[in-house]
Amino acid sequence: MRLTDQFGYELTLSDKEALTAWNETVKAFLAHGRTTPQHLETCLALAPDFALGHAARGIFCLLLGRKELTATAQECLAIARTSVQHTPVTARELAVVDALGSWLQGYPTRSADLLDTVLVTVPEDALIMKLVHAIRFVLGDATGMRQSIERVHAAYGETHPAYGYMLGCRAFSLEETGDYRLAEAAGRKGLEFARDDAWGLHAVAHVHDMTGRSEEGAGWLETQPEGWAHCNNFGYHVWWHLALMYLDQGQADKALALYDTDIRKDKTDDYRDISNAASLLVRLELEGVDTGPRWDELALLSDKRAEDGCNVFADLHYLLALLNGGRRMGAERLLTGLKERAQTETDLGRITAETGLPTGLGLEQYRKGNYASAFALLDSARDNLYMVGGSHAQRDVFERITIDAALRAGMPEDAERLLNSRTHKRGALDRFAEQRLEICDKMHRAHRVMEDQKLRATGSV
Repeated sequence: MRLTDQFGYELTLSDKEALTAWNETVKAFLAHGRTTPQHLETCLALAPDFALGHAARGIFCLLLGRKELTATAQECLAIARTSVQHTPVTARELAVVDALGSWLQGYPTRSADLLDTVLVTVPEDALIMKLVHAIRFVLGDATGMRQSIERVHAAYGETHPAYGYMLGCRAFSLEETGDYRLAEAAGRKGLEFARDDAWGLHAVAHVHDMTGRSEEGAGWLETQPEGWAHCNNFGYHVWWHLALMYLDQGQADKALALYDTDIRKDKTDDYRDISNAASLLVRLELEGVDTGPRWDELALLSDKRAEDGCNVFADLHYLLALLNGGRRMGAERLLTGLKERAQTETDLGRITAETGLPTGLGLEQYRKGNYASAFALLDSARDNLYMVGGSHAQRDVFERITIDAALRAGMPEDAERLLNSRTHKRGALDRFAEQRLEICDKMHRAHRVMEDQKLRATGSV
């Protein structure tokens, strides 16, 4: 016997309590809720042969980007495939199993494609919708995120249990592809239907950030902290967004206070938490703020993750912590790993070769004070940096370092080129760009003075 899930699709489940736990698992996953693993554990305890549950657990593990969880994901795949051999499953359940297999083979792009293909036949399956969204986010595939949502969003009516969460995903994909007006509208509307959709809440914050409205963005987040109180570690990321808003307003003290009280409240080694912390410390230091010994803790944790090699975005943030925390040997181990992975014929190998390795080497040169070399390496990878995953806001830390390297190397024309490109993409000037453009102008004026023949000594007595 098969039961039907909350979206109206058949599941290879016969235990009604397991079905309830599964539905709660999916709802928690959509809301980035910290209870997701507990609900899934309950479901699988009641239905140990539930292939879809095991496959989903495997993908959840891979999304966490931790080396030790790869083995767990392999176990999930083995259990799921054994279950499929003994009990026929639906096409959409099999697609999730196959997607897990493709990712474990080194091809998450293929995983996303498999899920997108089946999603066309089950457009109201919000689990698969969110899985595609999450995988393409890890791949930096903003266009793919948007296309996936646009293909299915018309199938969601206001009575669909995941309508608000779908709008949150749509809002984020619209923002990442530069459609800021529609993104903000979708995000705000989605929250009317799903008050706990932290993803949609944060998508609107992204719009504020990208359009230079930091004061409004800070107000947006400050007035609804309950919107992410239920979250797993994604909650730290929303606090990070608020810190960015404060920094853009010149309130570095408030940003640093948030770092201590919320962003690093729990000293985890989750790569997303490390990336929040490392990128905020870099931004603060670029503004001349003394961050004290805060790098030490991040560097110690990153040293233990230097050889994970699961996610280029994670690697680059570990590297920031290692370089700034003075752990040279850890940084060398991480860079060696990048060089090795750049030779492999997988999605990770391609991303590492095209952008991860040159960016990593550029960060190393920047830390050594070789700013011209740092700029050349970082700029060479800049156009493909989206491939490492994350959002525009997250990758902006590397953009800022590249611009700073150009300025320190005495190349105001290159700094201006990047600043203008960055502003065009963002849709508005922010405080960082305004200040650096002023520096470029001063450097140009100084250069003109140096070149003014009237001011040069003639050599006559």
